[in-house]
Amino acid sequence: MKRIIILVSAAFLMLSGYSAHAQSYNAERTALTNFLVRMYNNAPFEGVRVLEDYEEAYLLSVLTLEKSKYPNESTMNRVASVKAMSQASRFFNGSNITSDLIIRTSEKSDGSSDTEIIENIKENSVGYVKQLEMLTNFPATDTGWQVFMYFKKLDTDKEETE
Repeated sequence: MKRIIILVSAAFLMLSGYSAHAQSYNAERTALTNFLVRMYNNAPFEGVRVLEDYEEAYLLSVLTLEKSKYPNESTMNRVASVKAMSQASRFFNGSNITSDLIIRTSEKSDGSSDTEIIENIKENSVGYVKQLEMLTNFPATDTGWQVFMYFKKLDTDKEETE
């Protein structure tokens, strides 16, 4: 009988240890999400940032989309995902930017002239960053915009060994 009680208590201790680890991950992720939402609400930002804490480093991609431009939430989520991957790719792989400036001057019949300035800016980036995970999305305060935050845990072991 003692043997059965010991086995059952050992199994219970092993299972409780596994569930505590899972809760720890969710608690850390929730704390990170709450911190980033507070930081965004205090001073809104977009783009890619690298966040580091004592043990981990994260790549964060933040973007906003106007809700009225998308017919449904699924489409908006897909566009946000692709834009987040695009931002991360430009961050890691760089981009090539070209700019053209066209100035058109036309003379009117009364002797005056009109000047039209057209600037074309093109950006080209090659690469792909996978495994971005949506951290959160929430409506921006007092606007028709939705904020999306994607993140990826960075491998810091490579940097230490190189």
